This record gives sequence, structure tokens and C-alpha cells, in this order.
Amino acid sequence: MRILIVGCGDVGLRAARLLAGHARLYGLIRSPQRAAGLRAAGVIPVLGDLDDRASLKRLAGLADAVLHFAPPPAQGAHDPRTGNLLAALGRGSLAQLVYISTSGVYGDCAGAVVSETHRARPNNPRAQRRADAEARLRRFGQRGRRVSLLRAPGIYAQNRMPEDRVRRGLPAILSLDDVHTNHIHAEDLARLAVAALFRGRGNRLYNAVDDSGLKMGDWFDVVADHLGLPRPPRLPREQVIAAVTPAMRTFLTESRRLCNRRIKQELRFVLRYPTVWAGLTAPSLPGVVARRSR
Repeated sequence: MRILIVGCGDVGLRAARLLAGHARLYGLIRSPQRAAGLRAAGVIPVLGDLDDRASLKRLAGLADAVLHFAPPPAQGAHDPRTGNLLAALGRGSLAQLVYISTSGVYGDCAGAVVSETHRARPNNPRAQRRADAEARLRRFGQRGRRVSLLRAPGIYAQNRMPEDRVRRGLPAILSLDDVHTNHIHAEDLARLAVAALFRGRGNRLYNAVDDSGLKMGDWFDVVADHLGLPRPPRLPREQVIAAVTPAMRTFLTESRRLCNRRIKQELRFVLRYPTVWAGLTAPSLPGVVARRSR
């Protein structure tokens, strides 16, 4: 089996490690400087730029399956990168594609439990770009390809958590007014993508989320406890939201509790890290390049 990984970051390299020895792996990269790192991970580098459709011609017929982990552009309400990728793949014999989207496409659900049948209502450009990518992929999947869409919430790992925020002692919202948040360990997300590759149904949505079920401030408390730091102070909602960046404001004004029943039943998936407590106390995996996140 030939698998193309588009978006060879943290989760992409974790997926490559899981698939090494079981498939012939290719990785799309923009910079030749990344080629050596990919080869060391058992991935054949392929030069191409999702912002330049002409550079993607070599992708046609290259792989039987694609793991699409690349983000949309940072601006606008659309994702032309996914459009360029699908235009290149459309000329080949691709059979399967797995895409990591975001749970942000659901918008604010006022703390309700959200399954995959819940209507998507993205209310910020970042989520709108992901919804646009999903729509393009669904149309692509209607032409005989098996496309699975993973809607992921906050991705974390030991080197990928809001450590800086907690160290700075930035306040969290009082529990009564706080938003519900959702998480998935980077390793479990990579494992989910591989599971969807082999077990996912065509044009099917999956909430890629663990069992934690925390509020945002509680998540910051968990990180503080893990680092041996004081827990963030709690302030009224309006004061906290007024003091954060516009990007962070979107996370503090959307509340939902994702249901993960479908990944457990359809994909027969067993979470390695069912809670953030389990994920932060687990030993680091060898050979994985992680990055910090907010």
C-alpha cells in the first residue's frame, strides 16, 4: 500500500511511525531542508507547495491513500490548499483519504453534548476555512473515494500544552460561567487517523476526542498541577475575555461537549490516553517531534 502524508508535522510524523514497515510512505514538503528528517522517519519526501497547484502534478497516481493533515491558509473563509490538493489527486487512482478537521466547525453549542449529526455552524474565519475544506472533501468523496473526516478539538501532548499561559499566571474564568472544552492526545489522534484509513466509512464524520470532559479553567488547573505551578486565578468571564487575544477569545466563547461514541463503535478505537491526566503523565514516545501550543 502507498500512503501520502500531507502535513508532516507532529501528528503526521506520529502516523508515519505507526505505519512504518506496513506501507510505502510519501510525505509532501515545501522545503528541501526537511527531506533528511523525513527519510530518517522512513518517509520518501516529495517536493510540492499546496499554494502552487502546478507543483503538485507529481501527486497524481502516487498513492493509494492520503492522510491530509495540512491546515488551510491563515486568512479568508475558504481553503484553496485543499482544492489544489484534490485537483492533483483527482487525476490518479486514489481510493482512500482521511482529513483532520476541527471541532470548531460546530460553533458555540452552549455546553450541549454534540454528536456528529449536530449541524455545523462555524462562526469565525478559522472554522469557516475548515468547513470549506470539509465540503470540498465531501464532494471528492462522492466520486468513488472513501473519505473520512476527523473533527479534532484541542490537541495536546507533554510538549504541546498551554505551559506559557500557566507560567504567566493568566486568569481563567470562574467555573460557573466557564466553557466546556475537549481534548485529544496527539498520539491518539495519529492512531485514529490510521484506524479511519482502514475502518472508516465513506464520507463519514468522526469526533476525535477523549473522555476528559473538562471546562477550560479545569484544563489549565491540570496543566498547572502537572508542572508543579500555582493554579491560575479565576475571574469573571467578561474580565478574562476582554484581556485575551482575538484567537483565544474564540475558544473562550464556544462551549460544547463532544460525544466520542462513533469512534469507539465504528472504528473499534480504544483510547491510549482516555483523559488528559493519563496523557500528561505518560512517558514520551521516542522519535516524535512535538511542538508547543497555546
